[in-house]
Amino acid sequence: MRLVHALAIPGLLAGFNAVAAENPVRLNSVGFLPGQVKQASVAVPGTNFSVVQISDGRVMYSGALSGPRTNADTGEALFLADFTPLTNAGAFRITVPGAGESPAFRIGPDIYREPYVLALRAFYLWRCGTAVSFTNAGRTSGHAACHTNDAWLDFVTGTNEHRASVGGWHDAGDYNKYVVNAGVTVGVLLRAWEDFGARLENIPLQLPEAGGRLPEYLAEVKWELEWLFTMQDADGSVFHKVSTRAFGGFIKPEQETEPRYFASWSTAATANFVALLAAAARIYQPYDPVYAERCLRAAEKSYAFLVAHPARKKSDQSKLITGGYDVGDEGARLWAAAEMWEATGREDCLRDFEQRLKAAKVAVPVTWDYYNPGPLGCVTYLFSQRAGRDAALVSELKTNLLTTAGRMVAATKAHGYARPTAVGYGWGFNGQVARQAVLLHAANRLSPQPDYFQTAVDAVGYLFGRNVHGRSYVTGLGWQPPLNPHDRSSASSGNGEAWPGFLVGGPHPKPSDWFDVREDYRTNEIAINWNAALVYALAWLAAGAN
Repeated sequence: MRLVHALAIPGLLAGFNAVAAENPVRLNSVGFLPGQVKQASVAVPGTNFSVVQISDGRVMYSGALSGPRTNADTGEALFLADFTPLTNAGAFRITVPGAGESPAFRIGPDIYREPYVLALRAFYLWRCGTAVSFTNAGRTSGHAACHTNDAWLDFVTGTNEHRASVGGWHDAGDYNKYVVNAGVTVGVLLRAWEDFGARLENIPLQLPEAGGRLPEYLAEVKWELEWLFTMQDADGSVFHKVSTRAFGGFIKPEQETEPRYFASWSTAATANFVALLAAAARIYQPYDPVYAERCLRAAEKSYAFLVAHPARKKSDQSKLITGGYDVGDEGARLWAAAEMWEATGREDCLRDFEQRLKAAKVAVPVTWDYYNPGPLGCVTYLFSQRAGRDAALVSELKTNLLTTAGRMVAATKAHGYARPTAVGYGWGFNGQVARQAVLLHAANRLSPQPDYFQTAVDAVGYLFGRNVHGRSYVTGLGWQPPLNPHDRSSASSGNGEAWPGFLVGGPHPKPSDWFDVREDYRTNEIAINWNAALVYALAWLAAGAN
């Protein structure tokens, strides 16, 4: 992750905005589930459209375009092609007289299975401290063992002391490792397993751990958890990150041999550590009780430290000019309290959570991320089977979550590309779009409505091509996916091709401002927190509406 001043790339960007004009028929180029709404947005005037079966050229559906309707954020006059009645399985294109034809897409019950697998396998390709190799569509991605000497305590203790911290995932397009971003990443991945694991467990991921005592999904998450254990100090505090002194170049991870250092502890890192390990203690218990107990003991130790240090403590990162994740700890503390209560039943943890929720005015924001993982705690609290919750607070939280989900539904219906958030475009906002699925699923559990699932489907559709660029934002999937993500691993590989399954951050500050060039870290970087959100959304779609 790189959060610094804007980057100007003269001469490299102009050609990429033109891509949108090349295909004005914009849709989810991965495809559609048979029973779901099926729509495309058309950015030029027209009157009618046809859906053509690719195998034989037959017209399978014809209809009239509706519109135009001005799309507020892009300023375009968009027409709508609705072909929901078409439920035949197969591969198709839409043709619009005067506009041309859409990218190819599929209709079928299993269309999200491969995208789900690729998005999750991206984490395997992010593994640090080991060699990785993955072949997809005849192309092999991977690297040799890297960063096997992490890390040094120079900027914590003032001495050149080594402390083992090998493993985990590279954070983004760089090779550093950050606890705060690991928090929301692992939290969302574990939430996906809780919500959909029973229907995902039999989908093979082809990981090295296949056939072991853990489901492959949980084995991948454990790779990150094992690194996180190394970040806990003896007193329960948690180091903020492990990184080089500055961002490295576009070299293979095994070629980055500069020393990597710990950054001093922070309350944000400690609270995230507590939350995700307490959650892991519950989730891993049926498969490996000994490991689950280890997770819980570590969470309890750091929770005690956190309670003893109620004031926010920032990490001193003055010597490490890499991703800061210098955020408040309120949301992470709230999440930590919820997970500790759910894991242990301790009344002090329940009181801690409920007091913090009241102080936050029971808010459930539409957008949330590493800077506020609190909604994960809210979901855990709402669906807990433990006794002792404040009934009035539960009712208020339920109402607020449903209100937030309703705002997402309304935003989707009002947007010309069915984008489920109306709050603008910012850094990594594609991750925000995908992350809507977490609260939408929670709302659907509380008060089942088809609109909630459909809004999650529309969010994924936006990411796979129903957007102002008319392109997929996920490498290796959909029509004209990113070819040049800001990603050191794929950029330094032998052929320089983008590795599959990675969601890029997406346009900002304007909806047209996405540039598929390697230098543009502002809009074209990849990151574990964004991919975790994509995994969650695709897991829901792969598992089904119920």
